[in-house]
Amino acid sequence: MVFPVVGGNESKVYDVENSLRFNNDDSPHLVFTPSSAGNRRTFTLSVWFKLSNYSTGERVIFAADDGTDSNNNFDYIAINGNDKIFVYGYEGSENQQLISTQVLRDNAAWYHLVVAFDTTQSTASNRIKVYLNGNQVTAFDTENYPSQNFQTRFNNNNEQRISQYPDQDASFFDGYMCEYNLIDGSQLAPTSFGEFNTNGVWIPKKYTGSYGTNGFFLEFKQTGTSQNSSGMGADTSGNDNHFATGNLTALDVTEDTCTNNFMTLNPISNYYQQSTFSEGNTKTVTASSPYAYDIGTIGLTQGKWYWEIKPTGSSGSNTVYILGVSGQQVTANTQQLGSGAYEWGWYAIDGNIIHNGGSASGWSNVNYTTNDIIGIAMDLDNNKIYWSKNGAFQNSGDPTSGSTGTGAVALTDPASVPLGAYFIAVSYYDNSGQGTFECNFGNPSFSISSGNTDGKYGNFEYAPPSGYYAICTKRLAEFG
Repeated sequence: MVFPVVGGNESKVYDVENSLRFNNDDSPHLVFTPSSAGNRRTFTLSVWFKLSNYSTGERVIFAADDGTDSNNNFDYIAINGNDKIFVYGYEGSENQQLISTQVLRDNAAWYHLVVAFDTTQSTASNRIKVYLNGNQVTAFDTENYPSQNFQTRFNNNNEQRISQYPDQDASFFDGYMCEYNLIDGSQLAPTSFGEFNTNGVWIPKKYTGSYGTNGFFLEFKQTGTSQNSSGMGADTSGNDNHFATGNLTALDVTEDTCTNNFMTLNPISNYYQQSTFSEGNTKTVTASSPYAYDIGTIGLTQGKWYWEIKPTGSSGSNTVYILGVSGQQVTANTQQLGSGAYEWGWYAIDGNIIHNGGSASGWSNVNYTTNDIIGIAMDLDNNKIYWSKNGAFQNSGDPTSGSTGTGAVALTDPASVPLGAYFIAVSYYDNSGQGTFECNFGNPSFSISSGNTDGKYGNFEYAPPSGYYAICTKRLAEFG
């Protein structure tokens, strides 16, 4: 499947440059305590997000509490364990709850959420309005609105939290967030933050209004850890309402945004539904099974593409990593990458290329192992694929050689493969162990020592060959 390009190539599209990646296992969060209360009745939250896993418990987007007792006086906005939008508040006898009927399970898509409060409204349903991708959410499984003039804990002089449940080290967000706005004092429509382009796709636009006392704008451009203008939680609204960060590093600042969506691994397409995904779906620990097989979210049909994969661990005895591409669906629990007629993989243990159930000649028995960085360059203009080990292309490969394909392995034309496109794939084989892969499609999950772009986008350990791109929607747009 090929996912739509957010915003296309329209010249006037507002560009969001950075996001912050939240890995649930790390307990990532941001916290800000205002010096004084703002408007606790009227305010608007606007945020773009991309989820990693699904049906994994509550993933908190925004929360506030009184700082003393998590069982009293708290409010939060989250995606719940059933993958539904969840707006909740509790204070004494006051209990407000909105749970959407709609589920959010597209791990490849960016969503735009707006939650707009105005508890002064006489009509209950106007006191909290929820919008997703520009459209108002009106279908709820649970629909309990606050009483008129109710004062939430949002915008109070108590802890305001991103990706953390009130007063508890639990329910951390898992995925990416960008373009995070809080408007203190106004109940706004989503058109203040986004618009439909000519293709009918909801895209972001820059908010230009006032922020109010405790409002903030988080762009996640900075990489520092201090609670100031250099930190990841820097407020660039002009209010200096900076957030402190917890368990977030500079590596969590990525180029994967709502205007440039990078490929990740795809938990939904995981055949066994047993692999464990983390780091915004750029890292996988495969299933404990003889065969394990994970693929990416974006299918490629043309162009020249580069990515890196770093095997970082194994619980088995053989460390049988296989890295490459697949143009067909996995249909059996005995299938490893290279089993089928439209699959190609580089076999770690002996350096062979695996294709259609057999192995081709190895490259002078050049194998690879844990912590080697394997670069893969795929030329779909000429249907060739190349592998590198720690920056050196194997078999004297030259990805810039075009139709000559010096040192390349030939691929079937993607139009002729069952899926109509090629997907990146990682595979592991061991009778008793698990393999760990960290992937870099331009949005690395592992530390980069040198830093190389594809000429404009991405962050790679080794320089992509000339003319090869990071796998992101801005580059996909160049191919229509």
